[in-house]
Amino acid sequence: MALTIAILSQKGGTGKTTMTRSLADIFGRVGLSTLAVDGDPQGNLSDYFDTDPEAHPTLGEVLTGQAKAVDALHDGVIPANLGLAEAELVLSGKMGRELTMRNALRESKRRYDAILIDCPPTLGLLTVNALVAADWALLSAEAEYFSLQGVEQALEVVALASENLNPELDVLGVVLNIANMRTRHARETLQTLKQHFPPTFETVIRRSIAYAESSERAIPILDYRPDRGVDYLRLAAEIFERLEMSEQRERVEAMAVELTPA
Repeated sequence: MALTIAILSQKGGTGKTTMTRSLADIFGRVGLSTLAVDGDPQGNLSDYFDTDPEAHPTLGEVLTGQAKAVDALHDGVIPANLGLAEAELVLSGKMGRELTMRNALRESKRRYDAILIDCPPTLGLLTVNALVAADWALLSAEAEYFSLQGVEQALEVVALASENLNPELDVLGVVLNIANMRTRHARETLQTLKQHFPPTFETVIRRSIAYAESSERAIPILDYRPDRGVDYLRLAAEIFERLEMSEQRERVEAMAVELTPA
């Protein structure tokens, strides 16, 4: 069964989608067959994969039972569009609505080594569905004071999903994202995260325009600006260490060494 990670944040603009795309790319580079799922009606992850805007079916059709997940795959991603917001409304009136994504991805879990779900920047029904379908929750946090409140709220939702719907769910960690570590505020934010949320990763994804550029061009960061991809390689190494996947960790660490200036 596929390792399934839901990547979430309480608000937009925390680099969550770039994290999903970058980790999906890295997972594939170390030999893991990886499926990305765009769980956000804005469809940003789908754009990052350069998915045809007219691609059909999408996650919306999958969740409403009009298509199977394995038939909604488009070049590595199950895409989303604004129709997913309509699907969420349809789901809200159904029994067992929180289990819909887990049931829909059951066959995909048998076909892939890893599934990464990009959640919407809210803590609503779509995010809960992703958490119920996942083994792990990975949180993206911005280097801002109010983002700490967002992390706390997101962790509360993860805890509720684990207690009531998915006892296998656990927190993989919190990542400080798009941070300018030259500022005291960002450094203090990181220390606060480590103090109050112990699963916080050591690796910080540093702020760079290269991420927005790679997204606009639909090119993974390791292909667009390999030097900027080092942060994500280091994050992936930490993730594989926590998951006790030593072979993948060693491969990622070797890739990071090759790209790190002497």
